[in-house]
Amino acid sequence: MTPDSVDATAPVLLHTRGRAGHIVLNRPRAINALNHAMVRLMDHALTDWERDDAIRTVVLTGAGERGLCAGGDIRSIHDDIRAGGGAASVAFWRDEYRLNARIARFPKPYVAVMDGIVMGGGVGVSAHGSVRIVTERSRIAMPETGIGFVPDVGGTYLLTRTPGELGTHLALTGAAVGAADALLCGLADHFVPSERLADFTQALADSDVDDVLDAYADTAPPGELTAHREWIDACYAADSVEEIVGRLYDCGDPAAKEAAETVLAKSPTSLKVTLASLRRARALATLEHVLEQEYRVSRTAITAPDMVEGIRAQVVDKDRNPHWSPAELAQVTDAQVARHFERHGDGGLGLAPATGPR
Repeated sequence: MTPDSVDATAPVLLHTRGRAGHIVLNRPRAINALNHAMVRLMDHALTDWERDDAIRTVVLTGAGERGLCAGGDIRSIHDDIRAGGGAASVAFWRDEYRLNARIARFPKPYVAVMDGIVMGGGVGVSAHGSVRIVTERSRIAMPETGIGFVPDVGGTYLLTRTPGELGTHLALTGAAVGAADALLCGLADHFVPSERLADFTQALADSDVDDVLDAYADTAPPGELTAHREWIDACYAADSVEEIVGRLYDCGDPAAKEAAETVLAKSPTSLKVTLASLRRARALATLEHVLEQEYRVSRTAITAPDMVEGIRAQVVDKDRNPHWSPAELAQVTDAQVARHFERHGDGGLGLAPATGPR
């Protein structure tokens, strides 16, 4: 497919409007969940528009009323792991993570309209953009620990660059944040009321992004995280998930206790690997280095039982009752965590020099 596609059934719609190239994720019944074909189509569009001097701005939106993108197509990942050992999923992640890096370095304004649900892979194709718009309907999350997985798509890069320990809280609980909290966490840049979005994106056809923002951006309604910063920063600074949970229970705040119970419902292995990923990501210099680490972690995660089980409970059988293995935090060994960071034999993503254990 090339830009200005007219196939309304395509999973990604591409068209130009004046000086703007528009990417519309077009699987509204699945809240525009990403699959491999969509990643390739986006990458091809960026290649064409990067070379086209007539295109000054790229705009990303999602079809339907529910959100920009609910994440990767995890049902397909579940089926691929069960049927083929996950080879197709690995190929998908390889191209997806490269796309995330490309979006972050795209030389023209990349305007991501993060309206409605934006989770997992949806964060990857939006929150690395240069102009990230949220609305009063935005709900942004990295909920991977709830499906036996670990934040990816550069999520550990973004979450380690939030103020204090906000990113650790969001990564372990999988909690969704609204507009003001997304701005606070550095996951978004500007608030535009949803009723102005159509006019906002239309104006990008003829005007520079900064001029359009001056006309349409507003102040976001108050968020929730600022009021909880004291206990979040104190509790999540601990060196282990067990200690984090203990501090949450002991601090005396009902919201902290609720966070502890939320954490304990997630995959114990995923929790420990996520915390290790976040701490390691803090020491990595670039998004590309973090994506290389996430690729190694993802490749290992599909070889463990929790990802298939988590997706089964969430979207296949929908019983919301996953049986994690190991079932308790204390049963997850340091060696089980460490193996997620070992290199595989495929050379990685080729985005950054190899780091980590050989």
